[in-house]
Amino acid sequence: MVRRLRLWSGLFLMAFVFTHYANHALGIVSLEWMEAGRRVFLAFWRFLPVSAMFYTALILHVLLAFWALYQRRRLKMPPWEFWQTLLGFAIPPLLVLHILGTRFAHEVYDLEGNYFRVLLVFFVLRPDYGIKQFITLAVVWVHGCLGVHFWLRLKPWYPRVLPYLAALALLVPVLAAVGAFVAGQQIAVLAQDPAWLREVEATVQLATRTQAAQIALLDNIVLGVLAALLLLSLSGRVIRRLLDRLRGLVHLTYPDGRRVAVVQGTTILEASRGAGIGHASVCGGRGRCSTCRVRIGTGSEDLPPPSLEEKRVLERVGAPPNQRLACQTRPQADLEVTPVLPPSVSPRQAEGGADYLQGQEREIAILFADLRGFTTLAEHKLPYDVVFILNRYFAAMGAAVEASGGRLDKFIGDGVMALFGIERGPELGSRNALAAARAMAERLEDLNRALANDLKTPLRIGIGIHVGPVIVGEMGYGSVTSVTAIGDAVNTASRLETMTKEFGAQLVISDPVAELASLDTTGFSSHRIEVRGREEGLTVRVIPAATDLKLPEKPQDAKITKAAKRVAAKAD
Repeated sequence: MVRRLRLWSGLFLMAFVFTHYANHALGIVSLEWMEAGRRVFLAFWRFLPVSAMFYTALILHVLLAFWALYQRRRLKMPPWEFWQTLLGFAIPPLLVLHILGTRFAHEVYDLEGNYFRVLLVFFVLRPDYGIKQFITLAVVWVHGCLGVHFWLRLKPWYPRVLPYLAALALLVPVLAAVGAFVAGQQIAVLAQDPAWLREVEATVQLATRTQAAQIALLDNIVLGVLAALLLLSLSGRVIRRLLDRLRGLVHLTYPDGRRVAVVQGTTILEASRGAGIGHASVCGGRGRCSTCRVRIGTGSEDLPPPSLEEKRVLERVGAPPNQRLACQTRPQADLEVTPVLPPSVSPRQAEGGADYLQGQEREIAILFADLRGFTTLAEHKLPYDVVFILNRYFAAMGAAVEASGGRLDKFIGDGVMALFGIERGPELGSRNALAAARAMAERLEDLNRALANDLKTPLRIGIGIHVGPVIVGEMGYGSVTSVTAIGDAVNTASRLETMTKEFGAQLVISDPVAELASLDTTGFSSHRIEVRGREEGLTVRVIPAATDLKLPEKPQDAKITKAAKRVAAKAD
């Protein structure tokens, strides 16, 4: 609730700042346009309900900032968060006099804060106020833009609109500053005429000395209150830390053996940052993403249960029961933790993804393909020719796999591994794998025709397909991670691809693949083979050319279900 209040109050204030700066920008046209825009601006923002919401959002946002400072167990934070926090705390001292000199002066002293009066003060009477106001303009806008950016960067559509929002973020303050400067220079030129200045002073309501002194006194009082709140927040942190130490320390153990001692109530993320341990956190520890999640080892039974907000995030990314958000978990006893994602994680990974990415056992179809005799062919080619041919080959094979609904797992030398049916089941996976094999053969023929002048002999390929239970998940290290599968079925599919050499065929598939895909195997020879690592033999179908495959146009669901049941019964 606190985070949401900070977010929505900040967005409300950002809307006010945007319209205010847009009004300033009208000064590029003329002072008259600025004044006309001001009347529209004030008609909305001084409407009683809107005005009440504005003051509520302003006070709430400031108070919640001090509360957030008190809540932090450690002040160590990423650079972007440090600057956003620093700029945020700089805004009230910079802005308070401007608010008092405009809104307060209008509502208490009935002084109309039109652009003539404000610009006359900023560019003629008190230029130092004008410089301060330009600095405030930049600080407020940068702080707000940082907040909006680190809120929206978790949205999947944000990268598409980021260039436009970045352009807007740059143009708004620049146009506002230019508009105010152009209008201010007009006022400065006019003020050189004593008659004009006397006329303006007679018509424009300026604060009297008494009123100016009262505004200055109120400015000092507000600054004193802000300083007291800051002191209260910092001293509260010190007192809480002393009390926490009396309750004892907890020790967190990380995978590399490092142990970090922290006071009770410290989040796991704060402990990592305080100890200088790299820990992913795209949202800055606000519980909006899932990148800081950790796998809990010994000590999980002593953890407090996750909050509703944390539970919602974990469920959204399909996290298993032994995972928690490091930014929301406060250990009360010793604990073993293992960060799930690398510290360099990107916003794209913040939403986690499908539940199988964490590791699940699924029945899928696996396809292996390998070029025949390419090593010998490459020995007589220049390096860039080899790279050129391989890239054309990989592009053709990758397109065939993806067009058939498969997922490219990896390229191994001149070989390809692809997975089918991770999300749609083994029946459709088997059918799609066979469709991919046929498409690969067809695209290879097209490629051979295109490279006829570059190749002495056409490229040949061997393909093996098998279906079975495997462990699927996102595996790897650092930035080199991908969705892959491991298990006996993977090894078997690789073995079938190798056997295409023995049979002199382009494609070898296991009987379960043919059965699940409802493939008509008439005319294809059947063989019982022994596969290393398997206790029982396996029946396979040898297909001389993958282009000979005749897949049913639209297999009936009932037919597929029966085939799946037959395969499952045989496996049992």
